[in-house]
Parts: sequence; C-alpha cells; structure tokens
Amino acid sequence: MAQSVLIADDHPLFRQALRLAVQNVLPDAINVEAGTLDAAVTAAGTADALRLILLDLKMPGAVGYSGIALLHAERPEVPILVVSSSGPEVAAQARAFGAIGYLHKGSDLDAIEAAIVTALDSPVPSQVDVQEQPVDQVRATVASFTPMQLKVLLAVLDGQLNKQIAHRLAISEATVKVHMTAIMRKLDVRTRTQAALVARSLGLDLRG
Repeated sequence: MAQSVLIADDHPLFRQALRLAVQNVLPDAINVEAGTLDAAVTAAGTADALRLILLDLKMPGAVGYSGIALLHAERPEVPILVVSSSGPEVAAQARAFGAIGYLHKGSDLDAIEAAIVTALDSPVPSQVDVQEQPVDQVRATVASFTPMQLKVLLAVLDGQLNKQIAHRLAISEATVKVHMTAIMRKLDVRTRTQAALVARSLGLDLRG
C-alpha cells in the first residue's frame, strides 16, 4: 500500500512548496491536501498508510494549538510537523501538544526537506513528554483528549451551550454532558468555566 502525507495549509502556493518537498523526500507518497482544519481532521481519519502530517498553525477553524491537539488525537501514531510564520517560541508549545517538530514558513526548500526527513525518522512518543511543572502536565492531558472531547472543549471556549454544541457536532445533549464530565474530570476542575480557563491558559483560544 502506498504511503500518504497530509499537507494541511490554506495557502495554495505554500501547499505547492510542501508538495514538492514531499515528492523529493518520498517520491512514491500520495499527497492528501486540506485547506481547513475540519478538512484536515477528516482526511487524517480516512487516509491510508499516513506517514506524516504537515500542519499550518493558522489553518481556518484552528485556534491556538487546537489543530495539533485534534490531529494528534485523531492519529497519535503519525508525526506532526508544524509549519508556521510565527517565531521559534511556538516550537516548544507545539511539541507540548503533540507535534514532532517545527518549521518556519520562511525556510528554503532544502530546509523543508531536511525537516521532513527528521520528522519521518523521529519516533512518535506513546504519550506527550512532560516536565514536572503542572502546566506541562495539563498540556499532556489536553493532548490525550479524544477528538470529540477536544471539539466539545473548543465549542465551550466559543461560548456555546450544550444544545448548540449538540447541534454543531450532530450528537445528543446527553452525549455532550458525558464528554464535559470526562473533560472536567481529566482537567481536575468542577465547572465548564474552570475548564475554559484552563484551556485558555494553554493558548487554545489564541490564534497561532
């Protein structure tokens, strides 16, 4: 079965550059492209023999590092290489949410290819590495959420009520409550507001 690579970026020209770099590193790979976070999550869930995800932090539909967290939850065995025009200070945060590496959008083709090779050769940890600091532990907890739990949490951050979340995600209100209970238990909080505050403290509601 042919390997595939997911290229998730909303800029066609940069997707073209990433596609060229992938072709140079993995000539036989099938490139799957997405221009929004929703499309990327769908593609990640259905792509066969997925070897690598190239992810733009500022994808439409993404807030902060939510794109990394969602894709890591969807395919935890697949390395995620973040590509961003933001500075290197986002690299550590990206890794905390499950990314294997960071690549600046200003990099030339050789640097992009080298980053892809490194990402492919790097083992994906079974769980996100954390330090002893509580904030790192909470990042790891968020990174371990299921895709639906993350979607519910992001909807809460958007100020939506259970009824609105249920309609948006095509699930019942009872299911939303089950997910919220699991989210609050994992984050060790007692209310939706506290869960939202924890998520905001990790940058989930800030543009990447």
